[in-house]
Amino acid sequence: MAKILVNNSGPLHGEVWISGAKNSVLPLLAATLMTADTCVIEDVPDLADVSVMKKMLCNYGAKIDDAEEGTIKISTPEIISCEGDRELVQEMRASLFTMGPMLARYGKIVMPMPGGCTIGKRPIDLHLKGFRALGAEVVEDDENEQVTVTAGPEGLTGDVIYLDFPSVGATENILMAATLAKGTTIIENAAKEPEIIDLANQLNKMGARIKSAGTDMIRIEGVEKLSGCIHEAIPDRIETGTFMLAAAITRGDVLIRNALPGHVRPIIAKLRECNVGIEVTPEGIYVDARDRDLIATDIKTLPYPGFPTDIQSPFMAFLTTVNGSSVVRETVFENRFMHVVELNRMGAGIEIENREAIVPGGKQLKGAKVRATDLRAGAAMVLAGLAATGTTEISEIYHIERGYENFVGKFKAIGADIMKISND
Repeated sequence: MAKILVNNSGPLHGEVWISGAKNSVLPLLAATLMTADTCVIEDVPDLADVSVMKKMLCNYGAKIDDAEEGTIKISTPEIISCEGDRELVQEMRASLFTMGPMLARYGKIVMPMPGGCTIGKRPIDLHLKGFRALGAEVVEDDENEQVTVTAGPEGLTGDVIYLDFPSVGATENILMAATLAKGTTIIENAAKEPEIIDLANQLNKMGARIKSAGTDMIRIEGVEKLSGCIHEAIPDRIETGTFMLAAAITRGDVLIRNALPGHVRPIIAKLRECNVGIEVTPEGIYVDARDRDLIATDIKTLPYPGFPTDIQSPFMAFLTTVNGSSVVRETVFENRFMHVVELNRMGAGIEIENREAIVPGGKQLKGAKVRATDLRAGAAMVLAGLAATGTTEISEIYHIERGYENFVGKFKAIGADIMKISND
């Protein structure tokens, strides 16, 4: 199995270019199933999850041309299967994003239960609630660990759907299914993430009639068919936050290009509370932590526009190195403190009380053998290794490669002492 080795790197310095957002690209790719025409998605990162999604789409009948780097051309002239590939679904929870498009266009989807990062319970009940509200029949098969969703004889019909929690995945799946439903659909308590807006923008280019995406009430007027389009994915706000924290934890200075400051406001605010210098310029976000007395702050994860749960673990790694004690409260996923055990192997001394982590701060971390327990925890281990004495060896890095493009290469370019090795 491949591993990443990280040595204390001193202050990082230079520029980094942010790739297209994984959490946007996956539903953008899934949405192309809703038309027989060709769709072109630009700024697609080269990630393991993207590869899985491409295979998933081909399983349904998509034809993909990805010869041009960063650009994928997809056409699905006909649907050849309504069953999700079990092995692919087990690799990636985002396989669920094909349910809404398949239900809307083909009228049926058979979906095995998904895999992905083990960061807590992520049931699909809100997805199924939305499909039922649109008139679909849902049959859950516990024995075979799959669910079959079938549209009625007249297809899907719009309705008012209230989400008990503003789930991003459920909002996106219902949004896609409702696009080809008859009549009007209103999603109440919808997720507000930038990735929702990106998906709605692509669908509107394809001929959908979606209003108010990015608010807690989205209105969809169903249309009969969609056409092809060209769409560029938004930059990855989680990658942006990761490199902001890389500059901070190493007490360096880094200019982050192709980043949207409005998408990372909570991260900017919290880093400024820690006395990290941040300047938003026409060239990008400039993070400067040189020669500054960095201090503790508390964070609480919340749905967007609150502090993102995906940045909680990298931010905690940073907090171990500043002066003073911090409290990190996780409200989105109940198992998102698995990285604490790994940070404590490096001397962090973090204690957990229910869904709060008490971070004492002021620690000189020490290199150790640690695991990437999930995608963002893997990034946290790398950040910790940059500031630790000695060598940090990170295993199970396939999690990292699911969500960060050219991860090692980008860090090397700004001065990190990091390398990927293979034990094969």
